[in-house]
Amino acid sequence: MKLLVILTSGLFLALAPQAAEAARLVPPGNRNVEQPEVPGASARRTQALKTTYEAKYRKVYHLLKSDAKLRKKIVEVSAQYGIDPMHMVGAIVGEHTYNVDAYDRLQTYYVKAVSYLTKQLSFGYGGEDISQFVTRAEFTPCKAEQGSYDVWTCRERVWDHAFRGKQVGGVSFPNKRFSATFFQPLYAGQTFGIGQLNPLTALQMSDIVTQVSGLPPLDASQPNKVYETIMDPDLTLPYVAATLKKSIDSYSSIADFDISKNPGVTSTLYNVGNPEERAAVLRADNDRRAAEGLEPRLPEENYYGWLVNEKLPELEALF
Repeated sequence: MKLLVILTSGLFLALAPQAAEAARLVPPGNRNVEQPEVPGASARRTQALKTTYEAKYRKVYHLLKSDAKLRKKIVEVSAQYGIDPMHMVGAIVGEHTYNVDAYDRLQTYYVKAVSYLTKQLSFGYGGEDISQFVTRAEFTPCKAEQGSYDVWTCRERVWDHAFRGKQVGGVSFPNKRFSATFFQPLYAGQTFGIGQLNPLTALQMSDIVTQVSGLPPLDASQPNKVYETIMDPDLTLPYVAATLKKSIDSYSSIADFDISKNPGVTSTLYNVGNPEERAAVLRADNDRRAAEGLEPRLPEENYYGWLVNEKLPELEALF
């Protein structure tokens, strides 16, 4: 069974229309005949809930089928960001099939969003708030970056290279992802809302969403507002779309692939994150293959994206 070989930057089609013209189209459908293996963590979560992947898929499918307002919102937001609605549908379906169950009604997400306004949340580690932490000297190079995506991506790289799993200034830092260390004040490993976004992703996409949808920018010093945004469908759907569009633009400008016709690939990137880094890896691999006279390797779907492509005819029928 093939391993995932994935997909990086540029802004939206409206901002960089020339990128998609030169990119090689990744055709619809799965590259893998069989579904790649599902990670153990997802299997354990599903077993703990005494359910199955098919049951979870059917639950989120029912939510989409029964809620015309949700479908309308998805279509409208997708149009704002210049993407096919199936990219958003794929991300939502994949998250609720392999991460957590969908709520039965969209209204429940609104209720949950309001509840986060009453919690005392903070983004930090060992008593140090993230806003203070990123003022350390190690993060100085990030001051030159422009835009929330580049700034927070730079900070994530600095964390990985200078702090993750190391002792700095007498403080031992865990060998965990940046988002898991600083941006999960409730309980580890969880994402929230209909798009199952994590706070770091929302902070990265803040400037793009402000520019395209006109929503107020997010601030890491206001974690309650970040969580409300993640939970409220009216606020979070633009962040889902922005995340997907970022992957499409990244693969076009960096890896020279147009993935806009393959929701399984965009869903895979939504699941694994870091589209620019993955696109750069794929580009380097294909440059090597070209030098050896080999055909380029196409972006591939993982287990999550494979399901999205497999179910696509049924999902498209809803719209």
